[in-house]
Amino acid sequence: MSRFFTVLVFFICSFLSPEIVRSQIVDFKSENSYKRVFIDTDNFGISYLDILENAYPLSKNDTIQFNILNDLGYYWHTRNLTKALNFTKEGLQLTREKKDTLWEGRFQITEGAILLRMEKLDSARFTLESAMKKVLERDLPLVYTQLGYVYERQGKLDKAADIAMETLILADQLKDKRAMAVAFSDLSNLFWKQSRYEKALEYGQKALTLFEERGLNDLDYDFTLYVVGNCYMALDKHEEALNYFEHSIAIGERYGFYNNLCDVYISMVYLKAYMNDFEAADLAGENAVKYGELLDNNFMLMRSWLSIGKLQNLQGKYISSIESLERSIEIATADFGDDFYLSQAYEALGKAYAGNHNYREAYQAYAEYDKLKKEIFTAEADQHISLLLTEFDVAQKESTIIVQENQIKKQRSTQTLMILIGGLLLLILLLLYNTIETNKKKNRLLKKQNDEKEFLLKEIHHRVKNNLEVVSSLLSLQSEQVNDAKVSDAMQKSQLRVHSMSMIHQKLYQGKSFSSIEMKEYFENLWDYIVDIYGASERIHIACEMKELKLDVDTAIPIGLIVNELFTNALKYAFPDNRKGLIKISLIESGNQLHLEVSDNGIGKNYYDKMEGTGFGTQLIELLTRQLEGKMSLNVKKGTAVSFEFQNHKAA
Repeated sequence: MSRFFTVLVFFICSFLSPEIVRSQIVDFKSENSYKRVFIDTDNFGISYLDILENAYPLSKNDTIQFNILNDLGYYWHTRNLTKALNFTKEGLQLTREKKDTLWEGRFQITEGAILLRMEKLDSARFTLESAMKKVLERDLPLVYTQLGYVYERQGKLDKAADIAMETLILADQLKDKRAMAVAFSDLSNLFWKQSRYEKALEYGQKALTLFEERGLNDLDYDFTLYVVGNCYMALDKHEEALNYFEHSIAIGERYGFYNNLCDVYISMVYLKAYMNDFEAADLAGENAVKYGELLDNNFMLMRSWLSIGKLQNLQGKYISSIESLERSIEIATADFGDDFYLSQAYEALGKAYAGNHNYREAYQAYAEYDKLKKEIFTAEADQHISLLLTEFDVAQKESTIIVQENQIKKQRSTQTLMILIGGLLLLILLLLYNTIETNKKKNRLLKKQNDEKEFLLKEIHHRVKNNLEVVSSLLSLQSEQVNDAKVSDAMQKSQLRVHSMSMIHQKLYQGKSFSSIEMKEYFENLWDYIVDIYGASERIHIACEMKELKLDVDTAIPIGLIVNELFTNALKYAFPDNRKGLIKISLIESGNQLHLEVSDNGIGKNYYDKMEGTGFGTQLIELLTRQLEGKMSLNVKKGTAVSFEFQNHKAA
């Protein structure tokens, strides 16, 4: 009766006025401007994410804005993983701009939860391990919980149990009842997977008790209702299971927890089938697929089609079952990770093939099932989980166990054994110490060799730069001895070209990298040199409209020569009669393309005609453009704008 009343209250609250709901969550006029969803309040309906989305840009307090944005990312992952990841990426960008490492770590926890559900298990684990180094101790239970889910999805049930136990111990130290409830819930789910239904039910009920003490209905409480329902269903207590499933569905529909709804409807397929209500089971299967598709989550979709295939087996619809189960297995790609459900799919497929008299295919499916089952439910994993459970149960007891005489004898034997082990460990430590010292010597030698190579590379680039400067100086001296204006002009241009290459090598030996050049600073330095040569620094200015961008040497040198030609031509022809003007340059990377644009507000077409007549400079630009597999376009309507599209062949 109490559960029916709770469900009724949920539906009534769902129809509350949006304005009332908004004031329940965000009110920047009040002292407590944000009541955190599912932490401070759960008095709202399915539209709470829209409210948060509209509110977070208005917050002038970084902490409140980060709180709202992080909750947006975390709870959107129960409905739309792509949108959840977009909010989380925005949060990560803001925290990095603000240099707020703590909140960066918290956003990484949310990112890890999203990547996990996007089937990117290795990326999720890496992100969560990175977050662990940045957040506070009170944030660690959430990190551990998500890591446990990663190991569970990878079929490493023993490691997942380890994580759950660590979470439980830490939560107990922090007096964090919610974190304890989540750990109990995770252990319940793991024991259910191990077919230890009584123990799973015990831990699930412990979790529900702690959740209900908080008085808030959140995502994990909703999930625990589903887990407890599974336990009752496995124990053939179908009515009890139905009550818990219906309670979970009511919460999921109120708050839009699509992932939990998909989970529950999958279990409802089995429950309704056991209760011989096949029409309701079919409807539950349709709902499971619907929410799996809304989430765009392969894990949920795979399990949804698995449940439908099992149902069709029970109904004797073997051909339909084969289609559903093959679809389930097809969704479970090589990166799927969760062999627990994949093994169930092959077992059900074997039954479907056998029912359809395809015995050869049935044998192959059962063989795959046996292989996966052996990988998941190993004796070592089973013993490990049993040991963890025993250790925890012992730690929870208040009274001390009376040690019997035979245990004392065992302890003495153990002590003797420990002395022997201690001696072996000491020997191993000595060997390790010797190995470490040897490695240190090797590392020092490697560092010395690397330092020498780095010095040689710097010296090479320094000498190349000096040699190019000598060539540039010789060209400058020679041009002063030439009376022919055209020859002198050609030599001056050659001097500038040599200098543009010289600057590349100068950047290489002065910078941290020996293979890439930061182009924005390079363009600015090149402009300063050229404009000084032409004595136009007071009347011609440059606007470098680009972000910092690093290119490899083989790409930087041709682009530098092209820009050198364009700068030189603009200074000579675009601003006659000492006109003042502006030259703009930008270099943008877009995928495998580089977009270069140099424009000026000079005389335009007349300048272009003169530039065309210079001959070699134009040919050089065309040659370098072909070298970079690019194309050039020219606009001479308002001033001159020269654009290039190059292939960006990044160095390996």
